Amino acid sequence: MWLLDQWAERHILDAQRQGEFDNLPGSGEPLILDDDLHVPTELRAGYRLLKNAGCLPPELQQRKEAVDLADLLNSVRQDEPEYEALSRRLALLELKLRQAGLSTEFLHGEYAHSLASKIKENE
Repeated sequence: MWLLDQWAERHILDAQRQGEFDNLPGSGEPLILDDDLHVPTELRAGYRLLKNAGCLPPELQQRKEAVDLADLLNSVRQDEPEYEALSRRLALLELKLRQAGLSTEFLHGEYAHSLASKIKENE
């Protein structure tokens, strides 16, 4: 063990003996660890750093932007001048997502529509 590791371990054990870790929030509960098994070990630290900083991979950022655009497009009437520009921008994002191999079905709301109709049938 390195000297720094030994020093840290000694301080942790001293704090445990003094009860400094007692009554902490979440004490006795299992840890919720991120599932990063699909990420190569040499990239995990970098990915975790980016995730903690709130950065998203480009595909997910585009997906988020597409959802925001779709919501905005639903709030704009078709005869307004900005509707066409928003529609084109959304189509371009949808194309980029498809090229990245991601599904774009979430933009069309087909699942939500079919679920709502199924619920109405059962009422």
